[in-house]
Amino acid sequence: MSDHIAYSDKLFADYQQKVQKFQFDDKVARVFPDMIKRSVPGYENIITLIGLFAQAHATSNTNCYDLGCSLGASTMAILENLGNTNCRVIGVDNSEAMGSQCAKNLREIYPTEKYQIICDDIENISLNNASVVVLNFTLQFIPKSRRDKLIKHIYQAIVPGGVLILSEKICFSNALKNHLFTELHYGFKKTQGYSDLEISQKRSALENTLIPESSESHLNRLKLAGFSDADLCFQCLNFASFFAIKS
Repeated sequence: MSDHIAYSDKLFADYQQKVQKFQFDDKVARVFPDMIKRSVPGYENIITLIGLFAQAHATSNTNCYDLGCSLGASTMAILENLGNTNCRVIGVDNSEAMGSQCAKNLREIYPTEKYQIICDDIENISLNNASVVVLNFTLQFIPKSRRDKLIKHIYQAIVPGGVLILSEKICFSNALKNHLFTELHYGFKKTQGYSDLEISQKRSALENTLIPESSESHLNRLKLAGFSDADLCFQCLNFASFFAIKS
């Protein structure tokens, strides 16, 4: 990606008297690859898993959706694993900064007839004829009251045999376990070079914006939506990926 330099995430390195609400703006887009790699343990494994699920479930003449595509890591994982299937990959993100950089990244590698990047809210777009749908750390930014409706909408758009891959930060009903995994996650970020100030200020920026749920809540929602098979496929600390297949 020749025009997209990998910048180090220093967004919260300096003390802020009033920490602003986290937004996926130009500043975040600039450092996002570094930010997510250093913030989400196991992120690269999750991207690999998405590619493997696409390889197994993408079928010819269907659509593959990356909902909340950010800079396109999941989109690329799908594109790289379609083989000879005649699928169209559609990435959607409501951040113009993220979506425009995603489109630039993809243009350097893939012919434009293979994909489309849409700048819109994922709750606004029509989904149809989908064999693969990815929600990679996206649902956690949707208000909890609207999550059931979105998952049901996705289920209705998926063809039989299609798959939804959902990755989320998770919480635990047991308070001691929740505290332990939270502290372990902070420890992970410190090993990645983040200072106590950076960790604290980013946590404040994400408060009431990123709302995690338990694994049980996610699995119940998937099954209530109609998915015949839904289960955990990856977990590292308090980050998890789930798959759900439509029969």
